[in-house]
Amino acid sequence: MSDPVLELQGIHKTYNKGRPGEVQVLRGVDLQLARGEVVALVAPSGAGKSTLLHIAGLLDTPDSGAVIIAGQDMSRRSDRRRTEVRRNDLGFIYQFHHLLPEFDALENIVLPQLANAVPGNRAERRGMELLGRVGVEARARHRPAELSGGEQQRVAFCRALANVPRVLLADEPTGNLDPETADRVFAALMDLVRETGLSALIATHNPELAARMDRVLRLEGGRLV
Repeated sequence: MSDPVLELQGIHKTYNKGRPGEVQVLRGVDLQLARGEVVALVAPSGAGKSTLLHIAGLLDTPDSGAVIIAGQDMSRRSDRRRTEVRRNDLGFIYQFHHLLPEFDALENIVLPQLANAVPGNRAERRGMELLGRVGVEARARHRPAELSGGEQQRVAFCRALANVPRVLLADEPTGNLDPETADRVFAALMDLVRETGLSALIATHNPELAARMDRVLRLEGGRLV
């Protein structure tokens, strides 16, 4: 694989290290994510997939190993630079949408852009464009409590892509939805990812959803297979 946008090299992570209850979660994980590639991460509960995503997304640090994003070894970067990369180059989606309840759908997408010094009118245009791509532009001025679960998650997708990241990291993004809604929402996510051409690492328990991605990786015994 040439020029990966995200690379993990020899990632190890242990909780309660050296104490009773020590748990080795990751045991030398290697991963390469190519530009424009969508990869499924499949693992049973408690296997460490959330830990792996948090390390890849610079939300956690490994005990050893390297996280390389767009050719930069992030272990060699300052906290300020890591924050910049996390804000500009990475997008996150979780099982629960985590939208800000006091703001409407469009405002939830605009706010991350304002934090990145994007002018307000440009941020609103970007927000409406994204909402249109996932079919919820008519709900732009509705607050999260006024949206269905599927609509809330679509807004969360748009928020994750608002700052045009290089990599999307998603942790069970449809796990909180019924199967029919999950299928529709996942289709909207895949359309959005393909249209924008970004890379994505998506954790899911659903083998049918995983099969719709470019590759499937399974986390077993702290290693990817």
